[in-house]
Amino acid sequence: MNRAGTGKAALVISIDLELHWGVHDLRNVEQSRDVLLQVRSTVSRILELFAEYEIHSTWATVGFLFYATREELMNNLPAIRPDYSQMKLSPYPKLHGIGPNEVQDPCHYGASLIEAIRRTPHQEVATHTFSHFYCLEAGQSKDAFQSDLEAAVRAAGSWGEEIQSLVFPRNQVNKSYLDCLDRCGIRSYRGAGSHWLYRERARSEESPLRRAVRLADAYLNLSGHHTTRLDKIPENTPFNFPASRLLRGYSPALSLLEPLRLRRICSGLDHAARQRELYHLWFHPEELAPHPDKNLAALRTIVERFARWRDRGAMESLSMAELSTRMLARNAVPAEVAAIAVPRGVE
Repeated sequence: MNRAGTGKAALVISIDLELHWGVHDLRNVEQSRDVLLQVRSTVSRILELFAEYEIHSTWATVGFLFYATREELMNNLPAIRPDYSQMKLSPYPKLHGIGPNEVQDPCHYGASLIEAIRRTPHQEVATHTFSHFYCLEAGQSKDAFQSDLEAAVRAAGSWGEEIQSLVFPRNQVNKSYLDCLDRCGIRSYRGAGSHWLYRERARSEESPLRRAVRLADAYLNLSGHHTTRLDKIPENTPFNFPASRLLRGYSPALSLLEPLRLRRICSGLDHAARQRELYHLWFHPEELAPHPDKNLAALRTIVERFARWRDRGAMESLSMAELSTRMLARNAVPAEVAAIAVPRGVE
């Protein structure tokens, strides 16, 4: 029996919803506009697919996207902001140049996307921090991060949403900041994983070799399946639900390797189902938007594979918040009851 309180494996899918705020330090809006405009139809198609297969998922949303107008956003900025050594990392100087609302600037506002997510069953609205905050870059501070999280919680609260889960931008998990999550009522986060290919680090510490091996690992099993035994997750909050696999966007240059990309993910899903472990898939809608038909077909293949395991009683789909609830309930069970074995389901 795993610590989630069942004899089943768990599929968690978390989605990083950023629009231009996820790449503002890498590309200007004109360079990104065509792709960002396609994100809206891509998100709609993802939600339709998830509704069809009853997939539960977590949408980690940048806090800026919750506000309908620039005036509302400017009136709700955090009191303390990051003072990055590289000023291009800060989105705040760019706020004065964005449009007044979502209709006139769909690259920087996301209210209609959030509403679509909320209308779809089994979808969790979570946070990707307020400002796409980089927790390992020089110049930021814990006080600024705390202020940022508080602003993110307020932004979601204005919609009646209670933030329970967080995804650190660029997977820059700063373990000394985890108490900030507790103070904001956030019960879980997506960990970067312990393998050297995926371990958290600042962008300046990245290397071409590491990027190249990560790309190869997306097609060939070089580093393992990265599934997690739920009974090995520490009992204290916030819970760490480590990433298993990034669903990369389709690449025409690597089209001949497409079957390997899907087999890499599906074999990890199969491993988790057989071992009754957690498989945590994640992706960016922005990366799926350039080739939506190819990418949605790949995502459909993955959820169909999951559905076969679910139909055999071996696996269930959970959002990060739902898995946190299971973990908390499991941790509250007296030890003598927890020791009772539960049938492991159908192989």
